[in-house]
Amino acid sequence: MKLTMFKSKLHQMRVTEANLMYEGSITIDEDLLEMANILPYEKVQVVNITNGSRLETYTIPGERGSRICCMNGAAARLTQVDDRVIVMAYAEMEPEEAREHQPTVVVVDEENNPKDILDNVTHGQKYGLENGLVEEN
Repeated sequence: MKLTMFKSKLHQMRVTEANLMYEGSITIDEDLLEMANILPYEKVQVVNITNGSRLETYTIPGERGSRICCMNGAAARLTQVDDRVIVMAYAEMEPEEAREHQPTVVVVDEENNPKDILDNVTHGQKYGLENGLVEEN
């Protein structure tokens, strides 16, 4: 039996573009995809923090360093520029592998620059409700 486990995510991405006329997907800066261990064309779930919508699509690599997060096609109807989203990827694992697995979380700032990369996530540990990761004093 395989279990579907949370593999990785880009947390608090700011939508920089919405392109309704494209055939579908989410375009993300290739640097950010690599940091989050998400492959080009991998299936992802996108959760809109701003309006609560959820959708599934696939990733398209965007220009490195651009910090682009563009919702394409029908997904553009569920988001607007400046909405904050979480982009999550999952993986199927055997139970033994799943017990040892630690997801990768890339938290970004308001400009989609990486703010922190976490590999051990606990509930409410470092997050504020308004803008994600809280700096530790």
